[in-house]
Amino acid sequence: QVQLVESGGGLVQAGGSLRLSCAASGITFRIDVMGWFRQAPGKQRELVASIGSVGTQYADFVKGRFTISRATARNTVYLQMNSLKPEDTAVYYCNVRGASSGDMYWGQGTQVTVSS
Repeated sequence: QVQLVESGGGLVQAGGSLRLSCAASGITFRIDVMGWFRQAPGKQRELVASIGSVGTQYADFVKGRFTISRATARNTVYLQMNSLKPEDTAVYYCNVRGASSGDMYWGQGTQVTVSS
């Protein structure tokens, strides 16, 4: 089975940094895109950043602060988060999308909490 395991979340003060990692296993298909979403309580899940063969995309609210990268051979995606703000507090979810099927797979999420 496809499994995505996130790590690196935690509690950090405003202005601090965290680096999230997502390791995907059981991947037998070509990956189109890997990315990060986040969801705060009472809010909808939103795209943070994504990376694929066609390029990199960032949400406006993180551009200039976050950097997404990918170790393609290891099916691992990272999110370097700098200058964190309290409004960044959310559960961050890793996502992969299959190139042929378009199916999307999700990790369990990792909590990021930014204190003021």
